[in-house]
Amino acid sequence: MVGQGGLAGSSAIGKWSRAFGGLHRRIGNRFCHSEARERARRYLLGLLGRVERKNGWQMAEAIGERNPQGVQRLLNSAKWDADEVHDDLRSYVLERLAEEASAVLIVDETGFLKKGEKSVGVARQYTGTAGETVNCQVGVFLAYSSEKGAAFLDWALYLPRGWTNAPARRAEAGVPERIVFRNKVELAQELLERAFEADVPARWVLADSFYGRSHAFRAWLEERGSPYAVMVPKTNSVPLGGRKKKIERLVERLPKDAFYEVRPARETGSRRPWEWACMDLAADPKKGMRRWLLVRRSTDDPEVLGFYQTYGPEGTPIEELVRVCQERWAVEECFAEAKGEVGLDHYEVRRWDSWHRHITLSLLAHGFLALTRHKAAVEEEGRPKKGGSTPISSRLQCRRRGSSSSPCPRRKAEDASIWGGRPGGGRTRRWRPAAARRAWPPNAPRGPRPAQKDRPRRSRSRRRRHPSPTSNGRW
Repeated sequence: MVGQGGLAGSSAIGKWSRAFGGLHRRIGNRFCHSEARERARRYLLGLLGRVERKNGWQMAEAIGERNPQGVQRLLNSAKWDADEVHDDLRSYVLERLAEEASAVLIVDETGFLKKGEKSVGVARQYTGTAGETVNCQVGVFLAYSSEKGAAFLDWALYLPRGWTNAPARRAEAGVPERIVFRNKVELAQELLERAFEADVPARWVLADSFYGRSHAFRAWLEERGSPYAVMVPKTNSVPLGGRKKKIERLVERLPKDAFYEVRPARETGSRRPWEWACMDLAADPKKGMRRWLLVRRSTDDPEVLGFYQTYGPEGTPIEELVRVCQERWAVEECFAEAKGEVGLDHYEVRRWDSWHRHITLSLLAHGFLALTRHKAAVEEEGRPKKGGSTPISSRLQCRRRGSSSSPCPRRKAEDASIWGGRPGGGRTRRWRPAAARRAWPPNAPRGPRPAQKDRPRRSRSRRRRHPSPTSNGRW
């Protein structure tokens, strides 16, 4: 006799399987051969599974293959069009998450830390993933967020001039001839242009200060009549009274009672309480629009300020402006989920097409998770429930929780033998056999080493017979 819990679990698994089958059928005709079509299905299942590092070898083991050649062939040489699967992903997300009243488009970038010089687009450049200038690839992404959930719609790989001006490197990495240098702001405009042409239902465009500080980016949105809310540095100037005035000087003149607390639009338990002040800037009467400057102040430390320049319909209440500004954090949570749950940054490919193929399949898996989460929340609670399993409020918190913004816990030293002697997934915390051999006794707390005479003597031959860790990670 099966209990209620078993019936509920079986029903949930059945629903999950049917939903996944529908997703695979949606993209199935994009693959020319049945072998590639079936391997793509297993690859997606591997991305959705509990594989710690979703690289070639471990993905091959997870999907039941002897070696990673089949996985590498799927990403490198199999005949299928990633652009068509990309279009399927966008329609798949919008069919279930579209809601014009609350939806926003969010532009942001993320880094993929790399070694060497062969991976397409890799260079020494700044990335918020590491918080410094490192050897990495950088991708610009466009996310869609509504009350029903959040997922990615579009993306582009940033190619520095060291790549666009190097024909030999381009040819080796398979970069198409049509690709020319575009800075990150121009890439963001291309992503938004494609979304506007596809009539994606969204009221606002959001971005952080890297894009918000660009006058050209804001002017481009205003020419289209697209409302936006972007973070800006205090050194930026804003239009007020027919002149340009520095934000930092305007804030100094604000009265003390200009700030008041506004409750977050979506509580996650990890965000600080903020106070907000709103200043009217120059209007755009021809389009019925107005600009505002929002200043965010921490209630814990009044010296911590954030600045947002917004452009929207005349008469928009401050509560709506604050809600929109806070929605930008949805893309941070999407990055954390995609890297930690579906291996967005776990790839081992070097070529242009291979990078886009992995990103496409990884974000398709992430979109499936977001939509499944929304559907489950509606069925259980009778209302949409937005948000991920691991609320992340900043890139800094993401880096502290794991490698490359991943919310997954690090592996322990006891698991070293299973993972080839390298627990963890971070770029700085690696399993070092030499350090393990020097430790005495194994896994003991750090402290002064015992005197030489107090340590047991072992023969050289015994040490030679045990050159690797045992199953419990000890030497």
